[in-house]
Formats: sequence, C-alpha cells, structure tokens
Amino acid sequence: MSTAQTSQTPPQNKRWIVMAAVFIATFMTSVEVTIVTTALPAIISELHGLAYQSWIMSAYLLTTAITTPIYGKLADAFGRRRVFLWGVLVFTLGSFLSGLSPTIFLLVLSRALQGIGAGAVMPLTFTIIADNFDFEQRANILALNNTAWGLSALVGPLLGGFLVDQLSWHWVFFVNVPLGILVLLLVWFGYHEKAPEKVSIQADWYGIAWLAVGLVGLLLAIQFLDHQTWLALGLFVIAIISFVLLVRRERRFSDPLISPKMFRNHTFSIQIITATILSGVLMAYQIYFPIWLQSLYRLSATEAGLVVTSSSVVWLAASFLVGPLIARFVPKRIALTLITMLLLIYVSLLFAGLNFPVWTFYVIAMLNGLGMGIIISMNIILSQHLVPENMVGSATSVLTLGRSLGQTVMTGVYGAIFNLMIRANLHSGVTFGQVNNIISAKHRGPILHQALINPIILTALHTVFFVVVVIIVLVLIINWLDPNHKVIE
Repeated sequence: MSTAQTSQTPPQNKRWIVMAAVFIATFMTSVEVTIVTTALPAIISELHGLAYQSWIMSAYLLTTAITTPIYGKLADAFGRRRVFLWGVLVFTLGSFLSGLSPTIFLLVLSRALQGIGAGAVMPLTFTIIADNFDFEQRANILALNNTAWGLSALVGPLLGGFLVDQLSWHWVFFVNVPLGILVLLLVWFGYHEKAPEKVSIQADWYGIAWLAVGLVGLLLAIQFLDHQTWLALGLFVIAIISFVLLVRRERRFSDPLISPKMFRNHTFSIQIITATILSGVLMAYQIYFPIWLQSLYRLSATEAGLVVTSSSVVWLAASFLVGPLIARFVPKRIALTLITMLLLIYVSLLFAGLNFPVWTFYVIAMLNGLGMGIIISMNIILSQHLVPENMVGSATSVLTLGRSLGQTVMTGVYGAIFNLMIRANLHSGVTFGQVNNIISAKHRGPILHQALINPIILTALHTVFFVVVVIIVLVLIINWLDPNHKVIE
C-alpha cells in the first residue's frame, strides 16, 4: 500500500478517539472467529445445517480474503476514513442479518456479507495507526492494538459459550452490532483526514478476478465432493485453470496483486507456506474440539470454549519468546522442533476413544498454543525481514492473505470430510438428521440412539484429524528443505 500522506494527523485530544475506534474494530473482527466456533454445534442443530456447517466459517473467511487487496487500493485513492466507515457499516449489517437468519442458507449469505466488511476493517486498522502516529510511537501503538486480538482470543470462546448457554446462538452475532455502531460514531466524529490527492488506481483487476474464481471454485468443489463427485471435479478444473492464469497475470502485470519477486527467496516462501498450512491446522482445532467435547462428552458450550481459551492464553505468552529464540537459534531448527511436537499431539487424537480423559484436551490445546504462537509469530517477523524495505507491506499482506486462504480452504476440506465420513458410516437405521440433532450438548437423544451415533461422530472426527496429521507431515518436510542454516541477523 502506498505510503502517500492521505490523512492528516488529528489534534492530540482526538487521538484517543482514533485509537479507541481501531481497538474496538480489531476486537470486533477478530473475535468473530472464536465466538462463532463455540456456537457452531447449537447453530448446526437448530438450523439443521450439518451438511453445510463448513460454510458458516468459510463464507466469512473467503470474502475477507478476496476483498482485502481491493480495499487496499481503494484506501489509497479515496482515503482511509471512507473505506473504513464502509467496511464497519457492512460488517455491522452482516452481523445483524446473521443473528436474524432463520435458515442455514441465509446465515451463510449474511456471513459472506460480514466478510466483505471485515476485508476493509482488518488491514486498515494498521494503516490508520501508521497515518496517525510517527515512527517512534508506532511500535508501542501496534503492540497496544495487538492486545485487542489477544483479548478476543481469550474472551471469544467464553463469551460465545455463555451466550449460547444462557440466551441463544443468535446473540453471538447481535453482540457485534452495538460495537459496530460505536466504531462508526467514533470514526465519524473523531477521525478526520484531508482530501486525498487524486491517484490513478492500477488495481490488478484481472488478478483479483482469477483469484476470486479460483478460490470460489476450489471451495465449492470441496463442498460438493462428498455427494456430487463429477461437479466437484469440474470445479477443481476451473480452480486450477484460474490459478494458472493468476500466476501468468502476476508475472506480467506492472503492479501485481501478489508480486512474484518476493518468492525468489526460498526461506521467505517457506514462511508463507508454513503460516498458510498451520492456519489451516488451527481451524481443525478451533471448530472440531468444541464439536468433540459437546457431542461426545456432553460438555456445555462454555466448558468447551474453555479449551479454546487455554490455547489462546499460551499462544499470547509464547509469542513473547520469539525474539529471544530467533536471536539465538536457527529459525529452521525452532520450526522443526515445534512442528514435530505438533505432529505428536495430533497423532495422539487418532487413538482417542470415547473415554479419552477430558483433561488431555486442555494439554493438547496448550501445546498447540505454544507451537502455533511461536511458529506463526516467527513467520510474520521473518517474512518482513527477508524482503527489501519497500516490499515489507506487500510481504505482510501476502502472509495475511495466505493465513486467510489456509483457514478458508481447510475449513471447507474438513467440513466435506466430516460430512462424508458421517454419511459413509450410517447404519442400523440411523439417519443423517439424527446425527445432526445430537451434535449440540443441548440436544440429548435416547440413550440407544446416542450409543449408535457416538461411534459415527468419533470416526468422522478421527478422519478429520488424520488429515491434519498428513498436512503437518507436509509442513515438516517443507521446513526441512529450508536452505537457511544460520541465525537471522
């Protein structure tokens, strides 16, 4: 994103208003993932949406990923304030409509609308900070704003569980509406910028189009894989062709959406790939641990949310270790050690039966937070360090895009596999609808039904985490091929 001065530093007494708006907006968009995953079992049961459960998350992540680079160009041309206000307005409207949704299809559409708003809000929070604070202040302000993300990771699962247990799943979406209105008011009255100079937009529209077609085709193919195989194969072909055209476009365009020059450094490429894959692994844990604990152990949504929270606490603590670690050790060795640890803990889930102790899920969650917190934070730092100074912003956006894509694609993959395995293991007159109804801890079926259904759900969960094990092995091999054998200086 251009560093042209598109805004004017507000008076000192208005800066707290700007930061309050940015802090709330960061919390609002980041909490959306953790709060919704806790409510998924209740949503699936009430809306009879087991067959489409992956789209509740995927629709939000997909539209966020596609629109993020578009908003970056628009913010340079039309100013941060306008684009940011638009993003908050769309996100808030999407939240309100999600809470009102009477069917799974309307919920998915409303979630997609939320993502279109989040695509503007999430990156522009960092840009607004850069516009309003000088270089000496910026690091401290960014660190302060990062606590909003940490707070959302801690509060989201607990708040989601409380709202589901005490009110209904609708409130996990309604809770963002007053926050969105507050951000709109703060930005409208407290954030001012001078009119931006007229800038000719050299947006990579063809690149954006091929990226969008490829992603939508890939996600639809994954969704249809379990019951419409030929349609899924056709969509896979469309996705592959789109990605090939995207690569050709980026190599030829003067201002590409994703610059190929950055990937000439193999260590940089490995950081992007690692962050992308591990973000996909993260979605398996965030979505299917609550389902596991609520459907098989009959824990409440709040209790299941505590497992996700324990990982977030360790993640935040572990991120402070990254600086000292990369100052003393080769990043490749750090990554290999921690990825091996992740591999072992996820392998243990493949042997988890119906009597697997609940406390082990907390241990696995905390080790997951330790590994992810260090590795992904290291990926961010190294990806910024390994490119020229004038490409730091692009490198950061590529890594952010990669993480969004990893979450989006793998959410669809896990959902397709989960549904496919449930359908493949139905027996003794058990129907897909009966499995759907027992997913939530609030819905207890007859003991006989639960005895028949629990092994079906467990088999589906085992298959999901087998896929997780396979992709962790893949990321282990990729990091083994890292050519760097020195401490980064």
